[in-house]
Amino acid sequence: MDRLTIGAFARASRLSAKALRRYDELGLLPPASVDAYTGYRYYDATQLERARLVAWLRRIGMPLVTVQEVCDLYESDPAEAARSIRAYWAQVETETSARRDLAVFLADRLSRPSRPARPPGKDTRTMTDLLTPLTIRYAARTDLGLVRESNQDAAYATARILAVADGFGSEGAPASAAAIAALKALDSSVRDGSLRDGSLRDCAVPGGSAAGGPTSGRGSSAGSSGDWDASPAPDTPASPSWPASPSPVGRRIGDLLNALEDAVHRAHAAVSGFAGSGTTLTAMVWTGSQLALAHIGDTRVQLLRNGDLLRMTHDHTVTQSMIDAGTLTEEEAASHPQRTILLRALGGGEGPPHPELRLCEAQAGDRYLLSSDGLFRAVADDEIRRALEAATDPDEAVDELIALAHRAGGPDNIACVVADVVPED
Repeated sequence: MDRLTIGAFARASRLSAKALRRYDELGLLPPASVDAYTGYRYYDATQLERARLVAWLRRIGMPLVTVQEVCDLYESDPAEAARSIRAYWAQVETETSARRDLAVFLADRLSRPSRPARPPGKDTRTMTDLLTPLTIRYAARTDLGLVRESNQDAAYATARILAVADGFGSEGAPASAAAIAALKALDSSVRDGSLRDGSLRDCAVPGGSAAGGPTSGRGSSAGSSGDWDASPAPDTPASPSWPASPSPVGRRIGDLLNALEDAVHRAHAAVSGFAGSGTTLTAMVWTGSQLALAHIGDTRVQLLRNGDLLRMTHDHTVTQSMIDAGTLTEEEAASHPQRTILLRALGGGEGPPHPELRLCEAQAGDRYLLSSDGLFRAVADDEIRRALEAATDPDEAVDELIALAHRAGGPDNIACVVADVVPED
């Protein structure tokens, strides 16, 4: 069988010759043979698939010890290799979430310089605060508005799941309802701890509510920072120069994000049955210390923390893409004729959905708002912030936000979920 020289193999695999020599030393990608006299390395063409996988994994910043684990898994169990990649990326998301939140905060503060900045980076919580079990209290409601003839929005809130959906098309109402319904299996999995590897303990309390159409719901859910059920980490090769593999917590975070993404795919499949219609979906899963987020479309999550209102999601719209590219301002986007055209949605277009997935670290005192564009396109952020600050509980906040949308003309359906993070009684 013809062998490839290290130069030819490097070109075919898109790895440098220097990297190949390093991977040989580490046992990650040894050559098929080495010339006994010259020391030249030769590779088989059958090694290209592993080499290309190594190159891809290194491009996402995966450490070499984890690259080796994933490559070995891929040869015996590709599905498990895929889960390991997702677990690694979940760990990356966790480690960078604080920096991302700070970037969002700074951008928000610089765009509104009239209010004095309060740096969020300094965490003033005490050890008692960090160890105090947390709970969420929530309320959910949708409203027809003052112009539309039917309500295509849906809102959902239980002890573990918070979600809003905004349907569109002739069957927008059943589309948004189907998307919410697809989350209910995840709600049960998180509640009874049946995610893969038993990653979550059962720490939910009875109760919860859903809202679709002009109804409301409220309740509370208890949990603590100990909800993640730690299990021993598998043995990994020891080397002082190799970064560590994803931690057990990172793997369980990956399980949760995988389950949340699977729920979004189930929602997409359910919505695809409504021809010419679709829906947005923005959902959060409460773990006891964090909120895992899945988002597709232009429904939003906003966080009120220490008096500042931060947007936690990115609109998947034509106008937002133009804002990102610097060809449109926020003020121009508010009246742009294409402001409601979505680039991503459930049931819209071909292929699987690509939701944004991330984790939000919860703090006592946080107030989260999930809403449809019937609220935030009618009511300015400063008004939303003031209403959230003034309300004594989530139920009052939801009622006041819908009233604000009505006072602005109620041009669209309105969906609101408000959830407070508070110390457990």
